[in-house]
Amino acid sequence: MIVGCPKEIKNHEYRVGLTPESAGELVAHGHSVLIETNAGSGIGAMDEDYVAAGATIIDTAEEIFAKADMIVKVKEPQAIERAMLREGQILYTYLHLAPDPEQTKDLVASGATCIAYETVTGAGGGLPLLKPMSQVAGRMSIQAGATALEKSHGGRGVLLGGVPGVVPAKVAVIGGGVVGFNAAQMAVGLGADVTILDRSPDVLERLSMHFESSAKTRFSNLANLAECVAEADLVIGAVLVPGAAAPKLVTRAMLSTMKPGAVMVDVAIDQGGCFETSKATTHADPIYTVDGIVHYCVANMPGGVARTSTYALNNVTLPHALRIADLGWKEALARDPHLANGLNVWNHQVTYEAVARDLGYDYTAAAAALAA
Repeated sequence: MIVGCPKEIKNHEYRVGLTPESAGELVAHGHSVLIETNAGSGIGAMDEDYVAAGATIIDTAEEIFAKADMIVKVKEPQAIERAMLREGQILYTYLHLAPDPEQTKDLVASGATCIAYETVTGAGGGLPLLKPMSQVAGRMSIQAGATALEKSHGGRGVLLGGVPGVVPAKVAVIGGGVVGFNAAQMAVGLGADVTILDRSPDVLERLSMHFESSAKTRFSNLANLAECVAEADLVIGAVLVPGAAAPKLVTRAMLSTMKPGAVMVDVAIDQGGCFETSKATTHADPIYTVDGIVHYCVANMPGGVARTSTYALNNVTLPHALRIADLGWKEALARDPHLANGLNVWNHQVTYEAVARDLGYDYTAAAAALAA
């Protein structure tokens, strides 16, 4: 199979779909790998590193899309990239379709077979291709929030950990999954006063046992959520409904109860955000203010630590990429129902139920695609 990896073109996105080591693995399996020139420069991987691994350097993304059987990326294809997809071509990347009707429309029109990292499941029921980026984003959310709290960025001028004689900042983490757990770990490590909200008793028990007295847990009902948001200096939105749009848990009305200069970091922004006032921002212009509350809603947070993120991502995406290349997408998905859960679009049809429901498409089960 010919596997192509174009340079990411989303604003301040420095990650790359394939590291030189991953390209070398594909070559060792007998596949041809095409890398757009300078695709890996954001992680310190030069063209000569890819050539040494057996890949071929291509000057333009257009040529890669024209030649490759499978496109491997990090972020969702931008409009100019979607226009280059063709019938039957495999796209393997993060998609986050539910809050993105324009992307979904273009992918359906393209006829490409689109496999989304974020909906591939694992044997334990998790989302293993999403997990490493959730770990990165959770940890970065505290760094970003701490910076946004500085007065020069419009924040309250509060230090997360405080100092002797001055109380630490209050941090509310909404959601106790991978993002929330990692955010809480970082915030606790900095000495903040941390409360984690979740609706799962099992998650709350696990978090309580892990953090013991270093972080509090609360059941996430409307009253508890409103109280924690009102008291917080920093709110982390860490809610995930796999493949679907995130629920709007923090309303605009709640902002009026918050401290002026408090900060909200919406890590769920890839799925539309879990704050009513959220809108996607970029690393170039990451924050904005609504009703005196600072919002940080960067849609590709892990891109800011591109080298760490790329290698963490490749660790989990490469094994599936190898199976798809070795077996073809249909056989690879037929053998692995967890990988089959990653199929979001096929043959002009939406094959992920939550996306079809949220965006009003007829739903075609992945099993029907595999049986066709």
